[in-house]
Amino acid sequence: MVIARAARIIKKGGLVAFPTETVYGLGADALNPEAVGKIYEAKGRPSDNPLILHVDCIAQAMRVVHTNTAAEKLMMKFWPGPLTCVLPAKTAVVPSVTRGGLDTAAVRMPDNVIALALIREAGTPIAAPSANLSGRPSPTDAESVMADMNGRIDMVIDGGSGRVGIESTVIDLTNPLRAVLLRPGGLGREAIEETLGMRLAAPDETGAKRSPGTRYRHYAPSIPVKVWRRTEDFPECDYSSAGYIGVHEPAHKTAEAVLCEDFAGYSRKLFAVFRRFEAKGFSCIIAEWPDEDSGICEGLRDRIIRAAMD
Repeated sequence: MVIARAARIIKKGGLVAFPTETVYGLGADALNPEAVGKIYEAKGRPSDNPLILHVDCIAQAMRVVHTNTAAEKLMMKFWPGPLTCVLPAKTAVVPSVTRGGLDTAAVRMPDNVIALALIREAGTPIAAPSANLSGRPSPTDAESVMADMNGRIDMVIDGGSGRVGIESTVIDLTNPLRAVLLRPGGLGREAIEETLGMRLAAPDETGAKRSPGTRYRHYAPSIPVKVWRRTEDFPECDYSSAGYIGVHEPAHKTAEAVLCEDFAGYSRKLFAVFRRFEAKGFSCIIAEWPDEDSGICEGLRDRIIRAAMD
């Protein structure tokens, strides 16, 4: 059985890439510092960038972090799902390498039957950043995982494409009276604010360090990404060798245009399209700016901005 074989690899300190509802994760036993060290090595990831501990239930989360009323309210409402909670770590349990040297840890329960089965079979929380080389577009299918990780890891579980397409939303709940949005993602802020009955604060410099995936250039293909706001001129480039992705028709004809049914569909396709346009040898990618103020658009804007950074 695939899950049993993958769990044996995790228990022996190996690396397994597995699907979640967001993107594919590169998993290791979160409580085994040597195994976790292999994640950083395989990805080329800076060692001060903390990892998310994937758990199969709230009780398992409570074994690795100190929860509070606000965190438990969000867990009960949105788990399993694309929400990560940053909380004070039980430092005697969670190795420093998993925490990126911090006194906090990030936990989430993925909404994917394969991921949950793997965590249960392994019998341990699984530390798992996205299963790509550091800085590259996150993988939303097994083929993309292999493009970056072939020969670097022990196993990939092919579970099809992720239905969310971008990573989880990360909330700092170390102070339950001041919830901080560290990274927008697959769960919109409005749903979180309604549940907590408070507005989410913006992170300060110290707070931002608590979140995976925020301190370095991320999600970027090897070709330039240009942003198009429909209120502005279309970006200048050689349109005959450019790819376009968005929900509206591009203002100029490009070599290929991927039109998505809505912004949720845009999110599901973003990283795979980045990789496809790169593989086709296009000179650049033009990405429409998601201009709605609700739902997944904030997380989608974050990924596009980071991909377009020089």
